[in-house]
Amino acid sequence: MKIYGDIQSGNCYKVKLLCALLDIEHEWVHVDILAGENCTPAFLAKNLNGKIPLLELVDGRCISESNAILNFLASESDLLPKDNYQLAKVQQWQFFEQYSHEPFIAVARFIAKYLGLPETRRTDYESKQVGGNKALAVMEAQLIETPYLTGEKLTTADIALYGYTHVAHEGGFELSKYPAIQSWLRRIASHPKYLGMN
Repeated sequence: MKIYGDIQSGNCYKVKLLCALLDIEHEWVHVDILAGENCTPAFLAKNLNGKIPLLELVDGRCISESNAILNFLASESDLLPKDNYQLAKVQQWQFFEQYSHEPFIAVARFIAKYLGLPETRRTDYESKQVGGNKALAVMEAQLIETPYLTGEKLTTADIALYGYTHVAHEGGFELSKYPAIQSWLRRIASHPKYLGMN
């Protein structure tokens, strides 16, 4: 299988991390979004939405959207619950990640890290801080109660949210205000098969 992505993107990195944790062999194909490589006819033929990451199976079928890829790859592992309620809790956090977390933390980081925080985007960057800190506060409240987001075990919910949370400081977010998140980050990074972003 092939995975198209940019390892510095949290959405792509979390797929790479999952593959490391589960020993999933794959070919990594770097895609430079700033150069428009995700908008070529060849790429759009695989994903009409033109976004990364993209998983291409050996038979040519493709799956887009990072959390869909995570759950597909983890479907036969302990990282994805079989119980319907626990599975829904995983998906609940994954939807939270895409709607309440990523639009603030990932975008602020993109403006700062990828674009160099130009003055023309400073207002946009600063506007993301409130929403990003609200999302972190929600995570902090849960992680005070349980070691992982859905309870006692690591799941794809944690991997989904780890991607951008562990580099949130690159978007101006002060993680020292969230000790439970910091402990959670260390728990994930201590996994024997952990793979860093760099």
